[in-house]
Amino acid sequence: MQLRPDALDAHLAKTLSPIYTIYGDESLLVQEAVDRVRAAARAGGFTERDVLSVERGFDWGALANAGQSMSLFGDRKLIELRIPGGKPGKDGGAALKAHADAANSDVLTIITLPRLDATATKSDWFSSLDRVGVTIKIDPVDRSRLPDWIAQRLTAQGQRVEAGEPGRRVLQFIADRVEGNLLAAHQEIQKLGLLYPSGALAFEQVQDAVLNVARYDVFKLSEAVLAGDAARLVRMLDGLRGEGEAAPLVLWALTEEVRTLAKITRGMAAGKPLAMLLREYRVWGPRERLMEQAANRATPAMLAQALQLAARLDRQVKGLRADGLPGDPWDGMLQLGLLLAGERPPTARSARAPRPVHA
Repeated sequence: MQLRPDALDAHLAKTLSPIYTIYGDESLLVQEAVDRVRAAARAGGFTERDVLSVERGFDWGALANAGQSMSLFGDRKLIELRIPGGKPGKDGGAALKAHADAANSDVLTIITLPRLDATATKSDWFSSLDRVGVTIKIDPVDRSRLPDWIAQRLTAQGQRVEAGEPGRRVLQFIADRVEGNLLAAHQEIQKLGLLYPSGALAFEQVQDAVLNVARYDVFKLSEAVLAGDAARLVRMLDGLRGEGEAAPLVLWALTEEVRTLAKITRGMAAGKPLAMLLREYRVWGPRERLMEQAANRATPAMLAQALQLAARLDRQVKGLRADGLPGDPWDGMLQLGLLLAGERPPTARSARAPRPVHA
């Protein structure tokens, strides 16, 4: 049975399933879901606990043994099976299916995995786990939802931001400082709970307390470009540069967006529906809305200029001569990103991304 993460508490208050399969790449949210199931199991009398971690050479017979061996005192057992690789293999798939078929009320199993692809979620072993128990998909918190997520966490610990623009400024400030690092966001929110009493938080209080713990992802850079968010683009490029990310990889990510955007706009000009074009060029999820925004903003002249600039930057990062570019490829990539974002690119003299001032 598929269950949304926000419905887990209501489910646990009514019943316990023999198997909980929790999967996703957001480790904080996965762990919090596991903690809630574990607490409910403990309250339900599952006092004995076995933890199994699937590493290279793992003996899947250990899972069957754990499910069959009971305490001398007849305690109910909790099994935690961690599969960090996400692929149990042929033997593991058979063992998981057998474990699901043998499920009983005296053994509760929590299985954790990373994000699964469509092949895994359609497999026999996953279908068996879903049929017998509860499966919970943990999605990452999208950047656009991060301020609301932070506000909800503050509310849960009795704190809040001011109404209106001052409050949005506080939430945006925190989101900028913890982007891509949800565990750090959680820790910074907890810190605010320790430093300040319940009630409204002022911007100055948050600024003094919250560190810059953002973790930048080159593949998230395209979100800022497609959304036309120049401030976020500058911040992410500066962060990637400071973290030592390879310039060719960053340029590749930007160039792929140029090419995809050019193909989609040409298709739209030829009368093809946008939805069909998005499927054709494998634009899924949140990127669909962002790509639509960018396609409506782009012009043929702008895309031609972007492709030419990307080609010259490609020569530059490979150590070849490329006339008309800033001396530093990162400055040129900033020009390319701003061009795609619909902003006027800076001149070569002022192209360097300014490093943000951290409180």
